[in-house]
Amino acid sequence: MKKQEYAIVDIETTGGNASGSRITEIAIIIHDGTNVIDRWETLVNPQKEIPLPIFAMTGISDEMVRDAPIFDAISEKVLAMLTDRIFVAHNVNFDYSFVRHELEKAGFKWTARKLCTVRAARKIKPGLGSYSLGRLCRSLDIPLVNQHRAGGDADATTILFSRLLQWDEEGEIGKMLKKTAQDQRLPPNLPPADFEQLPEKPGVYYFYNQAKKVIYVGKAVNLKKRVASHFSGHKITPQRQHFLRDIYGISFEVCATELMALLLECTEIQKLWPIHNKALKRFEAKFGLYEYEARNGYRYLVIGKVNKFQRCIEVFHTMYDGVNMLQRLAENFGIDYRFCKYCTLTEEAPQQLDVRDLPLLEKHNETIENAIDFVLANRPNFFITDKGRTPEERSCIWVENGHFYGMGYIPSDIGITEPSEIKSYTTPYKSNNYIMQLIYSYAAKYPKKVFQIDTLL
Repeated sequence: MKKQEYAIVDIETTGGNASGSRITEIAIIIHDGTNVIDRWETLVNPQKEIPLPIFAMTGISDEMVRDAPIFDAISEKVLAMLTDRIFVAHNVNFDYSFVRHELEKAGFKWTARKLCTVRAARKIKPGLGSYSLGRLCRSLDIPLVNQHRAGGDADATTILFSRLLQWDEEGEIGKMLKKTAQDQRLPPNLPPADFEQLPEKPGVYYFYNQAKKVIYVGKAVNLKKRVASHFSGHKITPQRQHFLRDIYGISFEVCATELMALLLECTEIQKLWPIHNKALKRFEAKFGLYEYEARNGYRYLVIGKVNKFQRCIEVFHTMYDGVNMLQRLAENFGIDYRFCKYCTLTEEAPQQLDVRDLPLLEKHNETIENAIDFVLANRPNFFITDKGRTPEERSCIWVENGHFYGMGYIPSDIGITEPSEIKSYTTPYKSNNYIMQLIYSYAAKYPKKVFQIDTLL
């Protein structure tokens, strides 16, 4: 049987992501598990300007690469050196994504098993202050000549790899190289223990950066599978690469149902505003129903954009929903349409009033008051009960006056005689329009789990 060989790779690039940047230098060292058996390096013409900060770090200038081969010209050589060998690099996903992308552009479909020396060092030499190549070399007394050049960094990584093989008494590298090893797909800075502790249950997960700040919140029907999906595939967008490099830790909270996970995810995003969450930030209500009294004493109902400095009677996701409600109120209560406005809430809008045949001031204002009371009185009060996280409990979601009040868990052996007792087991959360859309949709789908409350105690 042919002895397993390793291709230890280092590259220099024009930037931090494979989709928008190019390789400027590549070094490949072939190792048979005992000795170095081949070595090759070359500058590469990236066919684009090298940014000044990259030149300052690597020393590679536009002049140096002007007469160097483009990657397409060396692609067959690179492919031959990598084929049937394990791809080894320090922070392997970075180098792998660039090389794979460049080979693909040259017309070659290539994949390989990977080994990250950052991860291997964390397992075999735990507890070091830093696992960056420079600091790791200083900690382990490994010579590093020509740092931030492909050849120099590849030589240092090769020495590190050789020593890790010698120090690996527990067979960690062998475990990492198993095709099924999830650890190989994890971000370089994420402790494997953080991933391994994830249960296969519904819940919410949190990604943390190096400063222990939450950078992403997500919900899952199966926490372990959902988190693993973030790390699978070979997307090379800058956003994905920055996202994966930012992940230094994971925590989670198990929820009884997918709906509870959705609600918790939404409230946590609104509270923490993580930098990598985008989608749910768009679901805030944009329009509201306002009551306005003009200088002439007449009260108006206005649909306008939500303003955090002005309190509205009701909120809507679209102007269309708000206008529909206002039209229904006008029809049901006989409100003169001249006192219903669809605009931003300003004092100028009511000044355009046609003053002919105005209703009596007091009677009109009383009608407006009745319409507002109707909107407020018809806000629903109900709770939803469902399974708990364990057989020993039940879950509860509490809605009060048309707003999400909170959710929690009730021990199964507790006898409930009044709705207010259920409420006492819930943890309050901030409501918003998107949360109520989720709850109403669920209530319509599962009406047997919904219990109306006629009078709040």
